[in-house]
Amino acid sequence: MSVEPQPSKPSWPVPPVGGWTADDLDRLPNLPPHTELIDGSLVFVSPQTVFHMRAVSFFEWQLQSVVPEDLEICREFTIDIDRQNRPEPDVFVVRGEAIEESDQTRFPAESVMLAIEVVSTDSVTRDRETKPVKYARAKIPHYWRVEDNEGQAVVYVFELEPATGAYTSTGIFHDRMKVSVPFPVDLDLTQIKPRRNRTAEE
Repeated sequence: MSVEPQPSKPSWPVPPVGGWTADDLDRLPNLPPHTELIDGSLVFVSPQTVFHMRAVSFFEWQLQSVVPEDLEICREFTIDIDRQNRPEPDVFVVRGEAIEESDQTRFPAESVMLAIEVVSTDSVTRDRETKPVKYARAKIPHYWRVEDNEGQAVVYVFELEPATGAYTSTGIFHDRMKVSVPFPVDLDLTQIKPRRNRTAEE
C-alpha cells in the first residue's frame, strides 16, 4: 500500500497580518543575507553579477578617499525609513554620529546624506521607481542610480528639491563623473570595467 506524500511546509517566513515590520528583520531566523523590507514585504536578493560587485566596490572605495571626516561610507547595510520600510542601499554616506554601537544593525534614514543603488535585472523597478520615492520622502538629499550599459557604468544623479519633496535629475554621467555635492567627487567610471577590458581598449 503506497503512502501519499505529505505536502511540504513552506520554508520561507509567512507574513503576519499587515506585513512585516522593520524590527522583524532583526528577529526572524535564517533570513538570507541582505534581505530588505519594502512596504511590509521581505525582498530577497538574487546572485549578484560581476558588474554589480565591481560597481559597489568601486563607489565604496573611491568615496572613502574623498569623504569629509564627519561622514562615513557604508555598503549593503539597512536604513530605517518607517515601520514597513527598511531598505539596504548598495552604498551610502551617513553622518558619523549615527554610528553609535559596534553591534547596531541599521541607521536612521535622516542620518543618510547619499544613497547609491546599482541596478540589477531583478531590481530595475525598485531602483528606478520604488526606492527613489521612499528615499525622497525620508529626505535623503542625494540619490545616485548606477546602471550597466553593455559593461560600462552610467550614473544618474538626483538631488532632493525642497519645494516638491521629490528628486530632480542633476546629471547623467558615462566615462567621467564630476560633482560638487554632497562633497566634491571626480571619478573615472571606466575603472569599473575588468582590467583586461580596459587594457584592450587602450
